[in-house]
Amino acid sequence: MTMHPATAHTPQPLTAAATPDRILFGAAYYAEYQLGDRLDTDLDLMVEAGFTVIRVGESVWSTWEPRDGEFDLDWLLPVLDGAHARGISVILGTPTYAVPPWLQQSHPEIAAQTKTGEPMPWGSRQEVDYSHPAFLFHAERVIRAIVERYADHPAVIGFQVDNEPGMLLFHNPSTFRRFVRQLKAKYGTVDELNKAWGLVYWSHRIADWSELWTPDGNAQPQYDLAWRQFQAQVTTEFISWQADIVREYSRPEQFVTTCIAYPRPAIDDEKLVAALDITAGNPYYGVQDHLSLDHVKPVPTSWTSTGVAGLYRQADRLFSSNQRRFLVTETNAWSIGGASQNYPPYPGQLKQSAFALIARGATQIEYWHWHTLHFGTETYWGGVLPHSQRPGRVYREVAEIGAALKQIGTRLDGYEPDADVAILWSTATRFAFDFTPPLNVDGTTGRRDSYQHIVDAFHAGVIGAGAQARILHVAQAVAIGAAELVRRFPVLVAPAVYIADDDELQLLADYAQAGGHLIVGPRTGYADEEARARLAVAPDKLHDAAGVWYEEFTNLDDELAVTGSEALPLSPEARATDWADGLVVEGADVLATYEHSSFGRFPAVTTRGAGTGRITYVGTVPNGALSADVVRYAVPQPIAAGWTRGDTVTVASGTLPDGARVWFVHNWSASGATVTVPHDVSDLTEADPARHLAGTEISLEPWSSLALVDG
Repeated sequence: MTMHPATAHTPQPLTAAATPDRILFGAAYYAEYQLGDRLDTDLDLMVEAGFTVIRVGESVWSTWEPRDGEFDLDWLLPVLDGAHARGISVILGTPTYAVPPWLQQSHPEIAAQTKTGEPMPWGSRQEVDYSHPAFLFHAERVIRAIVERYADHPAVIGFQVDNEPGMLLFHNPSTFRRFVRQLKAKYGTVDELNKAWGLVYWSHRIADWSELWTPDGNAQPQYDLAWRQFQAQVTTEFISWQADIVREYSRPEQFVTTCIAYPRPAIDDEKLVAALDITAGNPYYGVQDHLSLDHVKPVPTSWTSTGVAGLYRQADRLFSSNQRRFLVTETNAWSIGGASQNYPPYPGQLKQSAFALIARGATQIEYWHWHTLHFGTETYWGGVLPHSQRPGRVYREVAEIGAALKQIGTRLDGYEPDADVAILWSTATRFAFDFTPPLNVDGTTGRRDSYQHIVDAFHAGVIGAGAQARILHVAQAVAIGAAELVRRFPVLVAPAVYIADDDELQLLADYAQAGGHLIVGPRTGYADEEARARLAVAPDKLHDAAGVWYEEFTNLDDELAVTGSEALPLSPEARATDWADGLVVEGADVLATYEHSSFGRFPAVTTRGAGTGRITYVGTVPNGALSADVVRYAVPQPIAAGWTRGDTVTVASGTLPDGARVWFVHNWSASGATVTVPHDVSDLTEADPARHLAGTEISLEPWSSLALVDG
């Protein structure tokens, strides 16, 4: 039962049997968690709410296999039969993320070590080293038993393998030994490793591979980057291994996926989805006033985004994994979090978020979960039904979404979200900044989410400027090539592409030379692929074309006001935050400067023509206002520019195969608002659709959404 390295897999389009031509709508459903027999009642309520899909089975290995080698596989059959009889499709999960007690007791060696020699205690979930042979033996056995039993069931349209993988960095001895073997294969000799990692520093040179220390006390960034990339590889191999097993039994029209929690430390989502048919993920987001357009106060959990831009960014990240539409396998229904985090959405916010995710590429909206649990850790993670199990306000709002999606039907088949701007994502930089964050909190502690924060600063500017973003992994951009990037994305933002090889940086220079407008953010082009600071003038490969370079950089303990220019007029609220590069101008035009007694000698934003394109350098982490000003400068006429609307309204869009454009209009406010349509549109969600002629002003209720189509 050896887990082999991941092999290339070409994701296949979902077939008609998997209903790709409509938006799937539903929830995770756990009949086994109910206190009584409610199956028929639950399924009937789902039908009334417009559900077309449920996800089942992924959390209960001890129910599937209550004792070692003793399987109970038929308990789920009534759920599948009942769903199929009502026209509800099923995604079946493999239960490998929640290990049964008998396996923990019989094989304690499978426990994941969070530090060398310190196994994670049992009692939660995902406590296991999923590369351990004993675990893989039992995991393969239960996967085969479940999938063989139900692959032919007509309700099953796809499989989710595992659940939110990559939660831990394994420090098990076998994992470390394999890491060392991989280093040997890559570098060949210890001399090459010493050179690549700079191990002369602090007397870390090794004379033999046996001298390499375990990661627990490691302080070397080159080591840590390799360790994190290896851990992500282990996760990718595990998911690919499961997917290969499932495909031995699945029908050609059934898809295989896993649900991704993007903040997990041991995933590289671009590589993870290469072995899967479609991306699926779990975007949780702050609600109530955290979902207002200008709200930036952080929510209390690291896996939950805040603000409208944060919600859109989660959707754009899901699309980025393989540049295709995606499944939302979990998202908020009621209040999501622990017993002390009770924030149900305001009326209308569930529909808003569903339509926002669909606007950015979701082809499924699935809530976690159907009924609020009466026991367990997630007792107060609210489902569609409350603890009373009596349908209430949340159920009614979910049913309203179901009715709207039923009316939309197949009309979004082939939909592709629009993009005015492409933003580069670097997983390697994220790993590096987790270890050595450039930003800090209160002038002291390193900010562990530095990379996400910098990317979010630029992404939020896109949303604030009324534009739309596409997130591209750096490798995806390289594969596309400079000329095609310019054709598809006339503006490209490179925020904090810190870890990059020469070819990747050259792509950025070539993009501008070929006619694109490149926006460079701080820390870009500063380190190489080993996380070594480059022996070069910063930003390497770009400074000549950009007409600006730097050797100084500083953290900012306080926000700085910024003065604009005729070319870049700034909003009164525009501020520089967190960081400033000490830019020295050699040929660039200065667009903005800091209002500061010392830092005022450095420009905050510069620009210069390069080839047939342009490079704009932003030497700080811009706040929302400054970031939006920069995007307006680069994108004076975004796709949705013709829509006249108030400050609380966003317009997201995408195109259909026939060239028609679909528009998703949101009022992210407790107050009413209006929007004026620039051309004739009709409502996608109405049986007898209202038609709005060009110039019509539409009134928007608080926290409301519209889905409109050209014509």
